Amino acid sequence: MSASNLHSMSLAILNEYFGYDTFRSGQQEIIQSIVSGKDTLVIMPTGGGKSLCYQIPALMMDGTALIISPLIALMKDQVDTLTVKHIPAALINSTVSMLDQQIIARDIVQGRIKLLCISPERLQNPQFMSFLKSIHISFIAADEAHCISEWGHDFRPAYTSITNIFKELGRKPPIIALTATATPEVQDDIIQQLDLNVS
Repeated sequence: MSASNLHSMSLAILNEYFGYDTFRSGQQEIIQSIVSGKDTLVIMPTGGGKSLCYQIPALMMDGTALIISPLIALMKDQVDTLTVKHIPAALINSTVSMLDQQIIARDIVQGRIKLLCISPERLQNPQFMSFLKSIHISFIAADEAHCISEWGHDFRPAYTSITNIFKELGRKPPIIALTATATPEVQDDIIQQLDLNVS
């Protein structure tokens, strides 16, 4: 897709689903990077529009985007908000019944879900990891990515399981890592831990 077509398409989605006419500073470049299949590290303050940087590419690309977030309540709010906007999103975590998980899994396999939100701990579930092999993952978004670094606040060891997806799939989907704040040391650690190719 050419840069001008990509810009037009992303702008149309921004307007249709989110009601905005223009992107904030940096959003368009981040979206272009992800849609082009590149790993991307995003440092953007809370309220700066980080979520749009992966929600819009998810709607533009084939397959399902895997959104990894440490906060179940935030995840549920996000999915509820997307659903109201008629964006096909779902979440799988410990609060979702087994029957509902099976329905969500079926919908993903049939291409009906564009964004799937999970906690990093879900990646330690062998059944779920096996399920990932049956679907096409457009890209992986690691939200609150500072959690992968021992030097970042809120360290979550389960975040280090993200690279296991590559081994399970036998390929490495593009990754977008997002956080509000990160020291240079934490940024370097995020890049190393997630094997980001951002040079």
